[in-house]
Order: sequence, then structure tokens, then C-alpha cells
Amino acid sequence: MQDTVEAVYATVAGNVAARADRLWDVSTALHRDPETSWAEHRAAALLSGELERAGFRVDHGVAGLPTAFVARTGDGDGPRVALLMEYDALPGLGHACGHNLIAGAGLGAALALRDTFGEVPGTLLAVGTPAEEGGGGKVNEVAAGVFDGVDAALMFHPGVYDWSWAPLTASAQLRVGFHGRAAHPTGNPTEGIDALAALIQFFNTIAVLSRRLPSGSHVQGIVSQGGKATNIVPDYAEGLFGLRGGTTGALHRLVAELRSCAEGVALATGSRAEVTQVGEVYEHFRPNDVLAGRFTDHIARSGIELTQPTAGVYLGSSDIGNVSTRVPALHPFVAIMGADGSDHTPDFARAAAGERARRVMLASAEALACTAADVLMDSAIREEAWSRLREREKAETA
Repeated sequence: MQDTVEAVYATVAGNVAARADRLWDVSTALHRDPETSWAEHRAAALLSGELERAGFRVDHGVAGLPTAFVARTGDGDGPRVALLMEYDALPGLGHACGHNLIAGAGLGAALALRDTFGEVPGTLLAVGTPAEEGGGGKVNEVAAGVFDGVDAALMFHPGVYDWSWAPLTASAQLRVGFHGRAAHPTGNPTEGIDALAALIQFFNTIAVLSRRLPSGSHVQGIVSQGGKATNIVPDYAEGLFGLRGGTTGALHRLVAELRSCAEGVALATGSRAEVTQVGEVYEHFRPNDVLAGRFTDHIARSGIELTQPTAGVYLGSSDIGNVSTRVPALHPFVAIMGADGSDHTPDFARAAAGERARRVMLASAEALACTAADVLMDSAIREEAWSRLREREKAETA
């Protein structure tokens, strides 16, 4: 069996190498032509076209999303593995999060596995997941059943650290509005109820709340509407607030606290509070050390050493969290620039088209394909991955 497994790994490596130039062409094409969330029409067409030409059966517009797709291959029986591709860019910054590399690696892994097995044992899905940066395509795909029956959902993310899994928080956005009563500030000031003053008091209340939030939780807000003129007491004001929690449960508790704060401020100021959720909730990422361990071992053959994340450090949020709380999932970070840099910057966008990025993308494609092969070929790995997921779920809800 070991000889067979090693032969598969070697074949995967050869197949990734054989497609290296084309994979890099696809990645750099995405980089040159960035499309933002929900508008990734050319990216989705490019990636799904590559898969279709390689013999994958492609469903377009899955989960009611025009730029989402699922490509599948295999005999349809037994295990199911999903390779995830992100391809949306940031407004004004292009691929400053490196999603062009995520797409290239996922595509390369899928094509290499089909080249290796011919008829994949089980089912291999290559899932196009739009709007990670704003909207959450994976949330819709989870709800639509795209990941039902999947034994492992695999992707990688370029970054500034070499970490075997991603410490990603849960996140949500709330719009908090206060309704007051307009008045002239000198003509009839006592008739007015200042909605902006209520909103400012809400910001002050949140500042006090923030001092006692647990690690991984925070609130960041902006004033999105504050009145129409300086000689009118504002009858409406609102703020937009981004909330994060180290776990999804912590996020829900924070949301409840903000609602209570808004009601308290409204009571104190004579206004009326209105709290609404904006967009989808991103759940926290639930790591799976079985899958992370396999990927770490495989990418080490390319000279990349992954470690555990630094304790207490969080790196934002992603809709991969909503997948990871339902099926075993993989989301390592692999560095394309030094730890003194950051994603969501022009420097990172430039790095995502550089020589180091090419090496990382190809190494990650090979490691993703080998990890997927492990899951497809070895029932013990599947069972252990599911067991670890259930253990983490139990620990988080205890």
C-alpha cells in the first residue's frame, strides 16, 4: 500500500509540474484582470473552462450565484473531496489578498488528480466560490447543499506566515440606527430628539464594552449617516459596525450585547433604536489537525515548513469558516512575502504575481492534490478527520 501511495504522490508531482506554465498563465491572467465580489464573470468562465476541457462535468450558477460553479469528476461512489477556489479581488487594490493564487492552486490540484487517477475513486469536486471579500459565496453554497456528503474541503491561502491552519474569527456587520425628532437648534430646541447624539453615546458605550471583550472579539464602527444640515437637529443617524468573535458563539453573544446597548441608549436619549444585520455571518474557522498534518507533510517536500499559528494572533475572517464547522476543512497560510508585510496592501498585490508566489502556488497545488488523494484512498484518514471535527465541536459547545 505504501508503495502505491508514494507512486501516487510522485505522479501528482509530475502532473503539477507538467501543467505549471499553464497554471501560472491562468493565475496571472486573473491578476491582470481583477473582478470584485459577485462580478467575477470572466474569472469563473476561465477556471470552469479549464476544468471542462480536462473532462470535468461543470454546473454553472450553483446556489443561485451567477459566478459560482461546481466541476466534478469520478465514479460517484465512496468518498467525496472538494477543492475550493476563490477568485474575487479587492476594490481599488486588485488581488491584494492573492485569490488568483488560490484559484491557480485549486485548479492545479484538481487537474493533477484527474491526470493521476483517470477515473477518480469517489467524487472530486472543484468548487468556484465567489465573493469571499464581501458577500460570502460559500455561505450560500453551504445552504444550497454543495458540501453535503463531502469528507474534506481543501484550500490554501497566500499570506505573510507559514502556518498549518488559519486562526480566523467569526464576523458580522450590524447597522445601528437611531430615530429622533427634527427641530431647529435655536428656534425650538426642546422639541428635538437628537439622533446623532444618541449614536455618539452608542459609540461611547461600545468603547466601554470593548475593554472587557475576550481575546478575538472586537467592534469597529463608522458613522454612515449623521444628519443633513447643521441647523437641524438630526432626526435620524446610523452607524455601521463590524463585529468579530473568537468563536461563532462569542460573536452571537457580542451581537446580543450590542443590541442591548442600543436599546439602553435609546431609552436614555428618548430615541428609538433599530438594529439590522448587513450581509452574511462568517463563522469561525474550525481547524482539523488531521488534514493540516497531511498538507504540512506534503508541502515540506517542496522545502516549505509550516508551523502552528502564534497563540492569540487572529488573521481576520472568511466564509471558509461556515464550511469548516460542517465538514473537515483545510485552510493553511503559505507566505509569499515576509511577516513585516500584510495582505490587503499594494505590496501584497504585487507579490501575488511574483516569482515566490509562483513557487508557493505550485507547491500548494501539489500538496492539496496529495492531501485530497489521502482522503480519497484511505478510509482511516477520513474517519479520523471526522472524529477530530466532532471532538472540536463538542469542546466548543461544552
